[in-house]
Amino acid sequence: MRDGTIADFMRRDFLSVTPATPMREAVARLVETQSSVAPVVDDEGHLLGILSQKDCFAAALNSAYYQRWSDSVARYMSENVEVMDKALDIVSAAERFQAMPYRAFPVLSEGILVGMLSRSDLLKAFLDLG
Repeated sequence: MRDGTIADFMRRDFLSVTPATPMREAVARLVETQSSVAPVVDDEGHLLGILSQKDCFAAALNSAYYQRWSDSVARYMSENVEVMDKALDIVSAAERFQAMPYRAFPVLSEGILVGMLSRSDLLKAFLDLG
């Protein structure tokens, strides 16, 4: 089973945002796509951070206190991001999921964001591989 890599099971179609994306728009897109996280990228696809639903609560509470949404993703995103390389085998990826609290990991190839891997994506890989 170690032969399968996460590149075979990662999602290539996923929500991403930029640091300049207004927070209200980013929150709406997370909700609309039922995503728990959105990678934050620059124009070349380099990963700059990640915006989680948890990160969004600070902006939502701020909007409740001041009666308006303000700021951009840059203010609320997490910059220290755990990532996986697309060549990582699925067993090693499962061990990372088990050891960390994250629901999804950005997947990189040569420093460029190429996919997202969620817990359910990886569990499906184990089922598919038998």
